[in-house]
Amino acid sequence: MNYKNLFYSATVIFALSCQTSPTGRKQLLLVKDPDMNTMGVQAFEEMKKKTPIDTGEAVNRYVNCIVNAELQVTEDDTGVESWEVVVFRDSTPNAFALPGGKIGVHTGILPVAKTADQLAAVLGHEIGHVIARHGNERVSQNQIAGGAQSIVKALGKDQAAGVLGAGMQYGVLLPFSRTHESEADIIGLDIMSKSGFDPKESVTLWKNMSALGGSKTNEFLSTHPSDETRIKQLNEKMSESLQKYQIAKSSGKQPNCKL
Repeated sequence: MNYKNLFYSATVIFALSCQTSPTGRKQLLLVKDPDMNTMGVQAFEEMKKKTPIDTGEAVNRYVNCIVNAELQVTEDDTGVESWEVVVFRDSTPNAFALPGGKIGVHTGILPVAKTADQLAAVLGHEIGHVIARHGNERVSQNQIAGGAQSIVKALGKDQAAGVLGAGMQYGVLLPFSRTHESEADIIGLDIMSKSGFDPKESVTLWKNMSALGGSKTNEFLSTHPSDETRIKQLNEKMSESLQKYQIAKSSGKQPNCKL
């Protein structure tokens, strides 16, 4: 094996693939956006076939009202032409978003995200995963770790959903890394503030989650930040977010989303 050539090739890959996330964090992205978007669309279509969909007019109007308000202030350069929102009849308190602009909301999140502002924190977070290309990072990391040349083609649809962060394992959504989760929290906080939702409700949301016992495991052993850590990180950005919230309200951004 020619280790010199191997090292050179790896160096070139890293040099060509390193990009920057919305928060300024360096990223390794080996997959083109169109391929990621196709992957996300395929995984979402499979999920729609397997999970009951809630077609109730009230809940869909409510969720779409929040998403539309947030998308109006979202800067996305991943090539998504239009976003699709589906409410799934699932009692687990979750929501997710996939490359390609696909958003899934479980009915089980509504008793936890008790207000439109709290649900905006959830949905802004999920949109943040997409625009920060966290799914691409996961796929790229799998390529490096496994030595696969084309994981997009190699993975089945169910596996693809897992890598993207929406696959089911032991009845729960596969989590992103702590870094991804924390970054999505901050991006989501920015999105909800700019769209006219009260950023303080993001903290209330995680207090509600904590009351469910969401992060009782040792944080070091978990890929999710602890609820206490999330709340601390959100509060560190709160002053800046409140300023953006006030600017949004004064400019007429006051979403009236009701269930």
